[in-house]
Amino acid sequence: MTTHPPKTEQNDDAELSEFGYKPELKRTLGNFHTFAAGISYISILTGTFQLFYFGYGSGGPAYWWSWPMVFIGQFMVALCFAELAARYPVAGSVYNWSKKVGNPHIGWLAGWMMLLASIVSISAVALAYQLTLPQISSTFQFVGDGTGKYDVATNAVLLAAVLILFTTLVNAFGVKLMATINTAGVFIELIATVVLIILFAVHITRGPQVVMDTQGTGHGQSFGYLGAFLVASLASAYVMYGFDTASSLGEECLDPSRNAPRAIIRAIVASFVLGGLVLLLALMSVSSLKGDKLSTDGLQYIVLDVLGPTAGKAMLWCVLIAVTVCALAVHTAAIRLAFAMARDNNLPASSKLAKVNQRFQTPVLPTVIIGVLALAILVVNIRQPQIFTVVTSIGIIMIYLAYLLVTGPMLVARLRGKWQPAGDGKFSLGRWGLLVNIVAVVWGAAMTINLIWPRSAVYNAAAPYHWYLRWGAVLFVGIVAGGGYAYYWFVQRHRTGVLAEHQFQASATESVATPATPVTPVTD
Repeated sequence: MTTHPPKTEQNDDAELSEFGYKPELKRTLGNFHTFAAGISYISILTGTFQLFYFGYGSGGPAYWWSWPMVFIGQFMVALCFAELAARYPVAGSVYNWSKKVGNPHIGWLAGWMMLLASIVSISAVALAYQLTLPQISSTFQFVGDGTGKYDVATNAVLLAAVLILFTTLVNAFGVKLMATINTAGVFIELIATVVLIILFAVHITRGPQVVMDTQGTGHGQSFGYLGAFLVASLASAYVMYGFDTASSLGEECLDPSRNAPRAIIRAIVASFVLGGLVLLLALMSVSSLKGDKLSTDGLQYIVLDVLGPTAGKAMLWCVLIAVTVCALAVHTAAIRLAFAMARDNNLPASSKLAKVNQRFQTPVLPTVIIGVLALAILVVNIRQPQIFTVVTSIGIIMIYLAYLLVTGPMLVARLRGKWQPAGDGKFSLGRWGLLVNIVAVVWGAAMTINLIWPRSAVYNAAAPYHWYLRWGAVLFVGIVAGGGYAYYWFVQRHRTGVLAEHQFQASATESVATPATPVTPVTD
């Protein structure tokens, strides 16, 4: 039997020296903390409850098949990420991974797109409060009575702002407080999900063949039901991502090279199993598949319909907790990404953004700035909720593109024989690595095209009907990617290099003021 030496914090920090970083963040997180970070970002009760109405309205009950389809594709991505997490368990995982398997230019673009997408995601997740709180009690509809033209949109912004202020304060007070709240919230979410599955199961009114019912949604589509299904599949694609967060906390967890890969895989598998059962049993237990409520109020309606007002509202409170910890996890991941990029002098005012508060052991300035930017994005939703839908979709597309900027260069490195997984019995795909990586890249490219395709059903489904809304994803992703990269190429890349105050010191005699060294990609 092979025995491994006991892990110490010094062992845990060994991977940082390969990037030229010194350890600064405090290691306090264990196995469940990192798992909780990954699964709370995916958040079964947030995503499924927020997007069921869209999937059902676009593809009928048969949209359920998009859940296993998206899982298979994203699981291939997660396996690649797990192998990377075993080798490089560092903050800002997507940014640092693409930098290592590709080059600093690819890394910056991946980090830039992931950072902006994460800020947009905070706003999008926070708006889910509006889908739940007013259904618990009309008291939470503070703006009008909900029937006015802008009542719902404005009230959504008000509720979301409260949540973003909360996530900003919690993250500013350090990772330990965040992890405590997040872990408790995830525990409640998992218990509530299992209870919900059981309650749905005992109220079944129809068989599993319900998932073969298309409700006629393919009529009028260019490709029949396939066209409707591809639109509906976005409801699943919008949920099953963010599992990389488990590794983004790699500099704050114990034994990260073994802990993070397990957390990534467990988070996506648990989300698939539990989320798939919730969706299936909800369709099997709702009293009727007719009417508009399923495609307007979604799972919230089904919960109240199946469980009744008392038990149903109790479950909706659990959904509210899930939304809260999801927003908290997204905010946390965005902070680590901003810190990682700033540490490499890859953002404006990097020295300030990368400063770790000595008292709270967390980068406070990016916490506040990200919170303020997320609040600013919310303002768009007050009078133009249709534009906000486009902005949210753009955020998801940029995350899928950022993932591609990891799996793509990783595949190139494999084909060139330059990718070396971690040794010492840590997670590795072995001889399956090439096949898994190819599927991950093909899947990521295909779903990105599906996400960005300028269909009116996704980007211009309601008034006002403007061409720039329908083409909004293509236009804005192009502007964000092209404009951001132009800024990097002409300005920021000339400054890139690990800031002196964050550099790893090989010996005690080396000066802290050593000039910044450029980040060199590991591709040979």
